[in-house]
Amino acid sequence: METYNHILNTIKSKGAAYLVLLDPDKLSFEKSESFLKHCASAGVDGFLIGGSLMLSGNFEMMIEKVKANTNLPAIIFPGSIDQISPSADAILFLSVVSGRNADHLIGRHVIASPLIKRSGIEVISTAYTLIESGITSTAVYMSGSMPLPRNKPEIAAATALAAEYLGMKLIYLEAGSGADQPVPDEMIKAVADVCTVPVIVGGGIRSPFVAREKVDCGANIIVTGNYFEDENNWDMIQDFANAVHFKDPIEV
Repeated sequence: METYNHILNTIKSKGAAYLVLLDPDKLSFEKSESFLKHCASAGVDGFLIGGSLMLSGNFEMMIEKVKANTNLPAIIFPGSIDQISPSADAILFLSVVSGRNADHLIGRHVIASPLIKRSGIEVISTAYTLIESGITSTAVYMSGSMPLPRNKPEIAAATALAAEYLGMKLIYLEAGSGADQPVPDEMIKAVADVCTVPVIVGGGIRSPFVAREKVDCGANIIVTGNYFEDENNWDMIQDFANAVHFKDPIEV
C-alpha cells in the first residue's frame, strides 16, 4: 500500500497528483537520465513506465534509471504480461472495463498474477476506461476493445461506479497517446461525482491550462506522456506540475 498511499497523500496535500508516462520505445534512453532529473526537480510526483508495444528492450533499464536518478515511485503501466519487474515500486493491474473483451477484462490477469506475486511489487487494481478521442489509439487497437463514446458521460459514470463496486482502487479515463481530443470535461465531472476513488485522466493533454481544466472538473491525477518525447517541451514540465498542484502545501 506504500505507493498507493503516496498517491492518496499527494492528492490530499497538493490537490491533485502529476505523473509522467515513460514509454521506453519513445523516450531516448541516452537522454532519459537528464529528463528524469528534470522531472524530479520540476515537481513531478511519480512515473508510469510501459507501453502497448515494447520493441526496444529498455523496459527494465528504464525502471532502474528512475530508481537511480530520483526518489519518486516507479509504477508499471503494463501493455502486456511481459511488463513485470521486481525493481518497480508498484504495478497498475489494469482491467479494460470499457470493453467487452474478456481477455483484457480478466484473461491475461490470470496468467500475470503468479508472476506479479513472485515479483513482490505492490498491486494497484485499476479500471482502465478507453474514451473515444478522434483517433484509433494503440490501446484501443491492441486490446480489441471499442472506446466509450465521448458524448455519453453517463455511460462512463456507470462504468466507473461499477468498477469501484468491484473493488478497483483507481479509475483511469484514457483518451490515448497522441489523442486528437482529451477526455471531455463533462465526462470527468460525471465520473468524479459518483466515484470516491481517485480518477486518473490521460491522453491529449498538451498544455498546463488543459491539465488544470481537467483537475477543476474532478481529475485527481493527471498523466502526460508523448508531449515530452520532444525535448523542446521539457521546460514546460514545471508549468504542468504547478497547474495540477493547485493547493498550497502550507494550507494542509
